[in-house]
Amino acid sequence: MVVNKSKAAFRTIAELADEIGVATHVLRFWETKFSQIKPMKRNGGRRYYRPDDVEIIKKIKELLYEKRLTIEGVQKLFKEKGLKSILGEEIQKDFFEETIPEEVDEAGRRILNSIQGELKILKENLEAVIKKVG
Repeated sequence: MVVNKSKAAFRTIAELADEIGVATHVLRFWETKFSQIKPMKRNGGRRYYRPDDVEIIKKIKELLYEKRLTIEGVQKLFKEKGLKSILGEEIQKDFFEETIPEEVDEAGRRILNSIQGELKILKENLEAVIKKVG
């Protein structure tokens, strides 16, 4: 059963497998073949796929199942063109979207606006650190 989650929500391996129509062992196998897939792992090894992972996995499925590329062909494509050119510049654009759902009351809006501002600052700080290190 597919639960309607926000694009920004993390997904378990079962949820993602159900959503895209592949078995969980296929997702685990793809993790070994594509270093770009990096789910968070919690206690007991439980996987949580980030929105970026979901988009990468959907693209891998499309390239393998619809375009009929081999795993090696997809790896080569990712290496030659890069993920940004294949998936787009801002995969998680909706995560930092400016709009707040209408059903949120005024107190909730203030809280969400505050959190959103803090997230933007954290994102900018993280980008600055990555730029220094990289």
